[in-house]
Amino acid sequence: MIYLVLISITILFLLNVLIIYSLKRMNGSGKKENNPVNISIIIALRNEEENVDDLVESLNQFNYLKENFEVIFVDDHSTDRTYNKLKTKTDAINNFSVLELKSINKSGKREALNFGIGKSKHPHILITDADCRPETKWLKAYANNFNLGYQMLYGIAPFYQRENLVNRISCFENLRGTLLSLAMTSNGLPYTAAARNFGFAKNAFESLGGYTKTKDTISGDDDLLLREAVKGKMKIDVVTETGSFVYSETKNSFIEYFQQKARHTQTSFHYLKRHQVILGFWHLLNLSFLFSPLLMFFNPLLGILLPAKLIIDFIVVISNQIKFSYKFSIAEIFYLQIFYELLLIIHFFNARFSEIRWK
Repeated sequence: MIYLVLISITILFLLNVLIIYSLKRMNGSGKKENNPVNISIIIALRNEEENVDDLVESLNQFNYLKENFEVIFVDDHSTDRTYNKLKTKTDAINNFSVLELKSINKSGKREALNFGIGKSKHPHILITDADCRPETKWLKAYANNFNLGYQMLYGIAPFYQRENLVNRISCFENLRGTLLSLAMTSNGLPYTAAARNFGFAKNAFESLGGYTKTKDTISGDDDLLLREAVKGKMKIDVVTETGSFVYSETKNSFIEYFQQKARHTQTSFHYLKRHQVILGFWHLLNLSFLFSPLLMFFNPLLGILLPAKLIIDFIVVISNQIKFSYKFSIAEIFYLQIFYELLLIIHFFNARFSEIRWK
């Protein structure tokens, strides 16, 4: 039994070392190419009146020449003042435009994005959401990577950290998910991307058939488009440069939180098989450590597994949290890690058996 315990701890330790090493290798790659590229930013909106002012202000403050980018807003049948406020706020900004999806008798986020991309005039596309705030070097960082020939890119998308429990759980999940995603991408296995910080070459998007192959779920157009890019053997990478993050708020209630996580988890059911196998192994390994105290009556040595896991998790989080704009206390890291693993089970069953709804 002692050998089984030691082997299990060694496997978990080595996998986490691989994650840390992959992150350092990615952050230390030093990819720099300062030639500007022309970029179209596409934002689909529905009933986002309260976000219009801050959104337009943040998109008008990039450290990037205005002649090298445009912003296209596509209103998806809003029933509030979103469209009118956007028109008022952007009329005097030459590189901003506002479209209405109802003008082509279609609806839905994918259709809104497709409409905006079709109207874009630049060869590179960035996607974000109305409730998000990109940093000032967002465009420059993507331009550096597009110049190096990457066809599809995604960036870091942290949440603003607040004091309530829903927020802390969401932020911790975001950090752990980001670490895993970056490590897998660094090892040639990209599987997920946040639509609020996502970009691609327009010709690559068109060669994939746009969003036509991403309709497995009502959401998840970002992950499923990335899936198609992986199948198409496209050149994919992550934008990690300082100043290129895209921030947003978490959900305010547990009901909204569980609905959002159900949508995200349902998308994972449509990942490529190799990604499902790797992620399944990783999460089952961690869950086996978490529940190991239940087996202590078979052998007390199994009680070592959970403390070993929590210590390893602590090292991974404490060594990476600041660079991803988070700061958790020692106590939070321990209890949120347990919540994180347990909630994976709840999200799985919620996505499998509940009705998934969209805004």
